[in-house]
Amino acid sequence: MSDQKNAAAQASTDTALTAEERAAQWQVFGERTIYKNRWVTVALADIRTPDGVRFEHHKVYLPQAAMVAMIDDQDRVLMMWRHRFVPDLWNYELPGGLLDAGEDPAVAAAREVIEETGYRTTGTLERVVAFEPMIGTVASQHFVFIARGVEKVGEPTEKNEAAHMKWVPLDDVLGLIAAGKIRNSGTLVAVLHLLAARNRA
Repeated sequence: MSDQKNAAAQASTDTALTAEERAAQWQVFGERTIYKNRWVTVALADIRTPDGVRFEHHKVYLPQAAMVAMIDDQDRVLMMWRHRFVPDLWNYELPGGLLDAGEDPAVAAAREVIEETGYRTTGTLERVVAFEPMIGTVASQHFVFIARGVEKVGEPTEKNEAAHMKWVPLDDVLGLIAAGKIRNSGTLVAVLHLLAARNRA
């Protein structure tokens, strides 16, 4: 988005704010990039907080991501047991990955499912939410989908994603969370949504 479009969008947002909201809004006077590659952009924003203090605040931009919770007819969700080297931990995660430039989130989600699991979604993907996992510093929109119809069409083509896959009963999810075996934010959002929806039914 160009600077002119950004300014227009900001002005439109500002006019919709109440006086109380405008007083609580952080003001941004500019931004400069200090590092950038295809995976991550790190910038410093010149900002002023509501108490009048002005300083440079780090901003991190990461690509958008999409993930899918696939449910079978036995009320189980397909999860991947995988190692994450950055925090150095093992946990259960849903299949998913980064969007290509201009890619529709649902298309990316379905593509990642096939690549990582060998399953194909057979029904419409239900979009649950788009959320920001670290909204105070990082901009990286994540899209969560539910798929209630899937079929096995082959073996995963992505060989670096997981040690193994498992159909996990929804009844076991809260225990896995309590044991620290589900840590990924998108996975947590999806499985907790599934449990809440089941309890409402």
